[in-house]
Amino acid sequence: MNPVDHRLYVLLDPVAAPREQLPALAQQAVQGGATLLQYRDKEADGGVMVETARAILQALGNDHPPLLINDRVDVALIAKAQGVHLGQSDITPQDARSLLGPKAIIGRTIKNQDHAQKLAHEAVDYATCGGVFGTVHKDNPDKPIGLLGLKALRLLIKEKVPHLPVGAIAGIDADNLADVIAHGADGIAVIGAVLKAQKPATAARHLRAAVDRALEGRSAI
Repeated sequence: MNPVDHRLYVLLDPVAAPREQLPALAQQAVQGGATLLQYRDKEADGGVMVETARAILQALGNDHPPLLINDRVDVALIAKAQGVHLGQSDITPQDARSLLGPKAIIGRTIKNQDHAQKLAHEAVDYATCGGVFGTVHKDNPDKPIGLLGLKALRLLIKEKVPHLPVGAIAGIDADNLADVIAHGADGIAVIGAVLKAQKPATAARHLRAAVDRALEGRSAI
């Protein structure tokens, strides 16, 4: 298992900002304390995704948090990203691992207890649970799991894979992140809370500080 810091996971998605702005937004997110990045682009073809991923990596320079690619193992491999984030309908983590190698970071979306049960047999480095709340950034046919759903999944994952970092996604912002952390998340994944902010670096900095405070203050889950 590769170490992953899920405290502030910023998703770079053209649903929230123009694609050509994503490299600069990645820079600002990292300046503000993002610990993990993901390039998610549900509409672009592979060529556009490779070009954009390369532009993001170039903007970030040599020393930066890992950049993962949503769904597309081929894009991650060609662009030389640090890994992938896989949904439940994507290729298996084991197949992704065989293509990307042992040092690649592989994340997994967890929506229900069946998904959580299977984590014990999957070659993943972290899990992101959700959607916790409603979101305008993704067409999700499933109902939000809510805070109690998040807590139940976190407890099950801790039982099956004790040391796996577990984050939360969807509708999370400065107003509710403390509750999300209190219900078991090791960090948050955000899109609009950073990408749509007037000052993305400042927004990221405030979110990161709030996550750190919430982690320090919560009881053991």
